[in-house]
Amino acid sequence: MPMTLSAAAQAPTLKLEQDQDGPAIEILLDHAFGPGRFTKVSERVREIAEFRQDLSFCAWDESRLVGCVRMTRIRVGGTEAIFLGPLAVAADVRKFGTGGALVQRACEAAQAAGFASVLLVGDEPYFGRFGFSAAPARAVRLPGPVDQRRVLVRPLREGGADNLSGLVVAP
Repeated sequence: MPMTLSAAAQAPTLKLEQDQDGPAIEILLDHAFGPGRFTKVSERVREIAEFRQDLSFCAWDESRLVGCVRMTRIRVGGTEAIFLGPLAVAADVRKFGTGGALVQRACEAAQAAGFASVLLVGDEPYFGRFGFSAAPARAVRLPGPVDQRRVLVRPLREGGADNLSGLVVAP
């Protein structure tokens, strides 16, 4: 029988990622994406970007990691931005809104840190409800092949996604 979110917790506890969370995160990512995750263009971005642990979060059900979101600092052309991903949630707790809570918390942290926009590769029907859209990302180029319709941006302030153009590179 699959494990489910404990009745006592109702919703997982979101906490900033800590160094010791790394092994549990890798296990969760392996379960969520499989070995193919290392071939995705998002992984190419993370290879060149600056990991921001202070903007990355884990979702815990008591002592069990049930979700994570990681953020990395990038540049799009000449504009600094933050890249969201990977986002992973344990399959048996996806219906509880954990992914959305992680996205919201990470975007709030990025906004508080002064970033103007968040970029990700994902499905607009899912991420659109959190303010992400493909339209402002149409001139953004990632370091590898990607379906441009899946490149999404969320402005974190007025005009934060205006004129985003160019290759995603290291900050």
